[in-house]
Amino acid sequence: MLSAAAAAVAVVLLTAIFTAKLALDYWLRLNTDSGNKRLPPGSFGWPIVGETLLYFRALRGGKPESFIAERMDKYDGRVFKTRMFGHPTAVFCGTAGNKFLFGNENKLVRLWWPPSVHKLFGRCISTVAQPAEAKRMRKILSSFLDPDALIKYTKTMDLVTIHHIKSLWQGKDKVTVYPITKLYTFELACRLFLSLQDSQLISKLSAQFNVFLKGVINIPLDFPGTRFHRSMRAADAIRKDLRGILSQRKLALEEKTASPSQDLLSHLLITSDEDGRFLTESEIVNNILLLLFASHDTSCSLITLVIKYLAELPQVYDQVLAEQMEIANSKSGELLEWEDVQKMKFTWHVVSEVTRLTPPVPSGFREAIVDFNYEGYTIPKGWKLLWSTASTHSDPSLFPRASEFDASRFEGMGPIPFSYVPFGGGPRMCAGKEYARLEILVFMHNIVKKFKWELLFPDEKIVYDPMATPAEGLPIRLSPRDSQNLYEK
Repeated sequence: MLSAAAAAVAVVLLTAIFTAKLALDYWLRLNTDSGNKRLPPGSFGWPIVGETLLYFRALRGGKPESFIAERMDKYDGRVFKTRMFGHPTAVFCGTAGNKFLFGNENKLVRLWWPPSVHKLFGRCISTVAQPAEAKRMRKILSSFLDPDALIKYTKTMDLVTIHHIKSLWQGKDKVTVYPITKLYTFELACRLFLSLQDSQLISKLSAQFNVFLKGVINIPLDFPGTRFHRSMRAADAIRKDLRGILSQRKLALEEKTASPSQDLLSHLLITSDEDGRFLTESEIVNNILLLLFASHDTSCSLITLVIKYLAELPQVYDQVLAEQMEIANSKSGELLEWEDVQKMKFTWHVVSEVTRLTPPVPSGFREAIVDFNYEGYTIPKGWKLLWSTASTHSDPSLFPRASEFDASRFEGMGPIPFSYVPFGGGPRMCAGKEYARLEILVFMHNIVKKFKWELLFPDEKIVYDPMATPAEGLPIRLSPRDSQNLYEK
């Protein structure tokens, strides 16, 4: 007779074996075509984790397109299967894949993000899957971020940029671009979205966001010692501060000491949809959390990369400088106007080419909401779908001499449709595209007027963690262009 302890151990072992067999059987079923379904070629990799760690390795190595390219060559250049974040995933390749996904939003596919994003951001415009709810939130938010609304922020952006450069760049021999630019983009977002000017609170929130960022695209293991756990704790702390700011603003609006149109927070508190419904306080906090994250991390990454490329390409720097000085010389010390920014065409072509070569966000996700056929393969309902900005942008059939810098690609009609997709496409195209454009161009106008620079680490590696980031933060040596004080405005 077995002892009670031995019997318990036997039960545990049998249960473990049975569970492992079920998991193995499930994995084998996923790796073989079943019934009449002809799945895309590829490999699901290891049970549960699949090829997620291999994808992360490509990101950390600064070559996110390599993960896609290797499997396109091995399986199919149009679509292949893998497993990411615990889910069977179909990777759609090239312009045809982008067009299909963007054109079938809410018909065959819908927005999806890894579980880490849902857990960190909660219910907001990027995580709501229901089309009607997503449209409702987007409409409320986009009215604050469209070009008509952004016109009035141009002078504020210029003023904050001037102050930032005067405080943290001027008089310095060397600066590390990424961390100080990150502080700039975060402070600007706090000013425009929350009218926040408390430097201590801004600094506190910025530090919390630096921790928060590291867990956004990650395996959601929420226990002490993991990146994701630290990110969750930072998100809780940020929400607590945002709720405090929200409560103060509600009181100020009631007492008429705050303007209903002064910033995004007031806008969200007083704006309803067509049915008279307002966002809940939780939705407001989550959307502000998202926009603070998206508006400063991606812009900071891109500004840093533009500075890197301008250091490497002095002839391009000279052309950008000439365009910006023509605009500066047409003014008499006044702050930038919206019309001035629209004249920065070559500078935006440069920014666009930098974005093509090193997109800050390398890929995006969707989810199949029904079974559908694509290129002769069946994509089952519930599968996750990945489209790769990085691999499309590096395709030599779309961009001749794809590894070379050539801002002229964006002249005239620019790249062919669905080949240049840093902001996504379709109904879910990035709502902050125009905000980012304005922010980046205002910064470049001010920085090139004041300085030239050289890289201290010319071969510094770019890694994705999760945004494109120089491994050492991009330290540069500054050279003032002249002694003229360009900040007397």
